[in-house]
Amino acid sequence: MGLTGGIASGKSTASARLAELGALVVDADLLAREAVAPGTPGLAAVVAAFGRSVLAADGSLDRLALGRVVFADAAARERLEAIVHPEVARRRAEAVAAAPAGAVVVHDVPLLVEKGLTAGLDLVVVVDAPEDVRVRRLVAARGLDEEQARARIAAQATREQRLAAADVVLDGGGPVEHLQAQVDRLWERLARHAPSAQS
Repeated sequence: MGLTGGIASGKSTASARLAELGALVVDADLLAREAVAPGTPGLAAVVAAFGRSVLAADGSLDRLALGRVVFADAAARERLEAIVHPEVARRRAEAVAAAPAGAVVVHDVPLLVEKGLTAGLDLVVVVDAPEDVRVRRLVAARGLDEEQARARIAAQATREQRLAAADVVLDGGGPVEHLQAQVDRLWERLARHAPSAQS
């Protein structure tokens, strides 16, 4: 199953709930962070491409500083993706290969639609929320101003593109409990088709 949604849509809440229910979640964001952790070839490549200004004082990646560069420049974003995405794909493949037979595997991928990664999935689930809700969340939770928040949203697929790719749409625009209840209902549907989801 592929799980996606625009930034601040509630996708992470849905992903966490699926993990609680017993899914094997392959989190592309986590894999991307691991790919540029201190001491990795990925981080060295990012510094070579963007300079030491994207490093924090402790030598780790300063994600906010890098975000200011790549979300304002499509070519810079493509350079970053060319460094990170192949490593993420490799790590995703390893995680799937190691999954037990019958497991419900959830590919939690923010750019699932943008990168055309829906082929081969049994189900594409999109967590959807109105743009104004997402902007408010980004400003409140991540310290971005409204312009930065809208730039990050604009860098992703449009809402219409994601919805067109969806087999299932979950409403992430309301309270956390509302989204979790929808995930629970989805899990019940999955359980009827995947024996391991019944445990």
